[in-house]
Amino acid sequence: METVNRSLLPDFSHQEERFSSAFSILRKAIAQGAFPSAALAITHRGRLIALKALGEFVYETDLEGVPSLSLPFLQRQGADFEVKPSTLFDLASLTKVVATTTMAAILYERGLLQLDSPVVEAISEFLSDSSGAADPRRRTVTFRMLLAHSSGLPAYEKLFLRCRTRQQLLHAAFTTGLTADPAVRAEYSDIGFIILGVALERIAGEPLERFCQREIFAPLGMANTIFNPPPELRPRIPPTADERLGGADTPVRAQQESQPRPSGSPAGGANHPRSTFRNRIIQGEVQDENAFVLGQVAGHAGLFSTAEDLAVLAHSMLNQSGPILRHETVSLFTQCQSWPANTSRALGWDTPSRPSQSGKYFGGRSFGHLGYTGTSLWIDPDRELSVALLTNRTWPDCSNQAIKQVRPRFHDAVIEALEAR
Repeated sequence: METVNRSLLPDFSHQEERFSSAFSILRKAIAQGAFPSAALAITHRGRLIALKALGEFVYETDLEGVPSLSLPFLQRQGADFEVKPSTLFDLASLTKVVATTTMAAILYERGLLQLDSPVVEAISEFLSDSSGAADPRRRTVTFRMLLAHSSGLPAYEKLFLRCRTRQQLLHAAFTTGLTADPAVRAEYSDIGFIILGVALERIAGEPLERFCQREIFAPLGMANTIFNPPPELRPRIPPTADERLGGADTPVRAQQESQPRPSGSPAGGANHPRSTFRNRIIQGEVQDENAFVLGQVAGHAGLFSTAEDLAVLAHSMLNQSGPILRHETVSLFTQCQSWPANTSRALGWDTPSRPSQSGKYFGGRSFGHLGYTGTSLWIDPDRELSVALLTNRTWPDCSNQAIKQVRPRFHDAVIEALEAR
């Protein structure tokens, strides 16, 4: 497929002056240990008005006095740890919207996916739970419910602890029991998106990564967006976790919150212990353990990208001509659902709640998503604005929750800078 004209005009020559407050918030966060790396891209009215990278791959204190620490694809001697605009980040749950939801929208446009069709039409294994018992509620779960996180499936299961192969983990996901009646409540679910990803593959007749590369990333010119990065790309990717057995339990570097993961990142938080699942430093591999067992390609996680590539995707969604999706399809998938009651979920995407990680200014038609590794993308159609922020806040472990305070303040500073003119 021929690459479309991105038509996203670079215009960030004055970004340091215009966004000095927003950049200062990120620099301070890095200095205080909220995350070691950050990259961002801001689009406004068809222009890329900011593209910035800050920090280094890891904290300097991680290297001091620990000469044995060697990242898999970087050596301390002569290594360049500085984050650049070309740095790729593990998107974590942004995979759900950048890849899986966009694939679902394309199949919907082509008449291949009916949103209100039962999931069992594509995944017959979904009929029974792990005990082998048939649950009649499972026949009523639709693709719309999976996208809107209202299927009744649980948020998260550590399937990787008992499954060692892709097939084993998929079977465990397909047969995970419902924890609520379908359409009764909205509960963000990784399990639901694992199932959705496979269902879409079966409908399309090809793997998720191949479809997304041909139908989404290549047409938009997203040359730095990829599943399962090859070894030659891994030096461009900050590490996300130290899973070495016997590794030092690093102190929490900033404020913690004993809360569950935010939307876009279902399990863990300050009460989630350091994982030692792979017994190595995770760099250039997907941080999510379930996605790792699935071969690093899954509907819920596995994608790597740059802030600029996310800006290109966001621009395409704001573009009325819709190079990969019609405007009507984008509107359908990004509208907040009317049920279950009080949900903030659209189809795949989230919308601002109160309070929101998008801050206090993103409008009522805005949509976005978060990723557990410290990534986010928020889009405001009324302002013709998008803000992509990528970090590796899970380094060296996932206990640090300080990004929850940083992200809203950063978004507010961006909009205040734009509207001060």
